[in-house]
Amino acid sequence: MKLHSQSIRDQETIPGDHAFCIPHDKTRVCLGKNLSPHLSWSDAPAGTQSFAIFCVDPDVPSVGDNVNVEGREVSADLPRVDFYHWVLIDLPASVNAVEAGQFSSEVTPCGKAGPGAPLGARQGVNDYTAWFAADPDMRGDYYGYDGPCPPWNDLRVHRYMYTVYALDIAKLPIEGKFTGAQALEAMKGHILGQAAISGTYTLNAALL
Repeated sequence: MKLHSQSIRDQETIPGDHAFCIPHDKTRVCLGKNLSPHLSWSDAPAGTQSFAIFCVDPDVPSVGDNVNVEGREVSADLPRVDFYHWVLIDLPASVNAVEAGQFSSEVTPCGKAGPGAPLGARQGVNDYTAWFAADPDMRGDYYGYDGPCPPWNDLRVHRYMYTVYALDIAKLPIEGKFTGAQALEAMKGHILGQAAISGTYTLNAALL
């Protein structure tokens, strides 16, 4: 498979239009346009019945004690964990592209609705659901795409992996609200092929 994007150049900085937060001179960060990116793919394997799209940041701090705290930094050497920004499944085999902004066109406090999605697909909850769980103004179920917002004091530039999977099943055997980890588990044994691109992003003014 081959994956292309008009929004993101492989291994280059992700444009702020596709981020949840962007740098701000006075407040360090502010909300971005949060547009889901354009992606198109080709050369799907024979027997493909659906596609799934994931966006994962593998560079999220495993400990949040210093995250976004004035006078502190998040060490680049701190162990990291995965953070799911987009979980989209059951895209029909006839689909070979998603347009910029088709699955997200703004930041939606308390999260976008789901699991129903455009093109007959379904979307899982991303990890902002857990991140904002203790915030009364933002907590909720964050379905679909919500873009980068790494800690503004993180000394590591974050990577974002956009992957399209070709599956041998039209609908994954998973129902209701589901996470990225649950979707990946349901995909085991059904992946015929995949293609990925990556982008980078930071909100640390010292790294821009």
